[in-house]
Amino acid sequence: MVSFFLCLALLIIGYFTYGKLVESTFGPDDRETPAVVINDGVDYVVLPQWKLFLIQLLNIAGLGPIFGALQGALWGPVVFLWITFGTIFAGAVHDFFSGMTSERNNGASVSEITGKYLGSTMKTIMRVFSVVLLVMVGTVFAVGPAGLIVKLCSEAGATGMMLNASFWLVVVLAYYFIATFISIDKIIGKVYPLFGICLIIMAVGVGAGIVMKPEYQIPEIWENFTNMHPKGTPIWAFMFITVACGAISGFHATQSPLMARCMKSEHQGRFVFYGAMVCEGIIALIWAAAGCSIYEITNGQTTGLLASLGSGQSAAIYDVCSKTMGGIGIGLAMVGVIACPITSGDTAFRSARLVLADWFKVSQTSYKNRLIFCIPLLGAGALISQLDYSIVWRYFSWTNQTLAMIVLWAASMYLFLDKKNYWITAVPATFMSAVSITYFCMAPECLGLIVKLPVSVAYILGIAAAVLFLSLFIRATKKQA
Repeated sequence: MVSFFLCLALLIIGYFTYGKLVESTFGPDDRETPAVVINDGVDYVVLPQWKLFLIQLLNIAGLGPIFGALQGALWGPVVFLWITFGTIFAGAVHDFFSGMTSERNNGASVSEITGKYLGSTMKTIMRVFSVVLLVMVGTVFAVGPAGLIVKLCSEAGATGMMLNASFWLVVVLAYYFIATFISIDKIIGKVYPLFGICLIIMAVGVGAGIVMKPEYQIPEIWENFTNMHPKGTPIWAFMFITVACGAISGFHATQSPLMARCMKSEHQGRFVFYGAMVCEGIIALIWAAAGCSIYEITNGQTTGLLASLGSGQSAAIYDVCSKTMGGIGIGLAMVGVIACPITSGDTAFRSARLVLADWFKVSQTSYKNRLIFCIPLLGAGALISQLDYSIVWRYFSWTNQTLAMIVLWAASMYLFLDKKNYWITAVPATFMSAVSITYFCMAPECLGLIVKLPVSVAYILGIAAAVLFLSLFIRATKKQA
């Protein structure tokens, strides 16, 4: 349990120390923000700082730091290290710069920012890439809550329509359409802060349950510094892809512009972007600790957790809440793990609308223009929802981390052009390049569909790609000098 609290302390200290360094590297000033200058009453609306933080947390969280962390716990407490150091040095840095570079460019979407700093070809790639990712995220965060609603209704003894997952999926997607369409302050600005508080309370409840109940013992990292995955799945790079939203997530770069369009001052950036990511890291750490401590470990392998996850992600989340908090936990599961993913899903579709609007330069002040994008986006989500959930999640995971890699390279070029310390983003960009390419070479849904490479070859290719990307970046900086 000592290692758990040590990692928790490091996350908090990281916000006040490394977060301050990141902020000073960017250099916020007192210029007028897009929310003040543009203020269209739809997407550009000034919101108070506490709302910005809670909405950002809710937008980036969803099922990510919960289900991803539980999946990551299959490798044992070594996952604590990735959540902690990934959050401080990569994830929070990524979120901060994706938000603040957007703010410096009139709240532009991630594809436009990437194109500005990495070129027109990358802009086109990122436009397609980000829209596909956002639709997948929105779909993932619709299917998951629908499944949990069915699970909770089943436990309550409901019958008929209440146990129909398709019915609840339609309900969630219908809500997505409304939330994607209307002004950001109508639902998101009023209701989401409350759900953000619920997400925090749920994490605190789970954490208190595993710490206070003597039957649950959080294993120490130094006593279990090994791969505990029952299937022997390699830590590198599978764990780094699986635990995305709890350490670093490219999806966050698509959400940060939403709040970049609602900030009154640049000085709010560290609290809103870096702070929300640290908070998500803490949530992921708690859920990973729950996965490591609640379930049986056999011969040094997390067999009990694997069996629980085999019943479905909704069932596993329900089980953790029930075991740590009893009836209260079930109630929080209903509010937190149903509402929170839904609120990330709707902002995913909202972000997709904004990416398309920036792409085709279509004003979003009129209802007609918003409908032009909302209808096909939600239609695509409905079609993807019919695919196998686990397959969609795997493709989302790799796409997600690849997007994070690209955004970090774009932030590095921004810092170089601004004559600032670009290594603060170039180092995690290089690391994530190795992770993304290694996973692509190994994963059965990626290159593994065509040829099964030896693990050692995949490692070499991943490292070589990271070195290549870093070399290309350095070469580009010399051309710009």
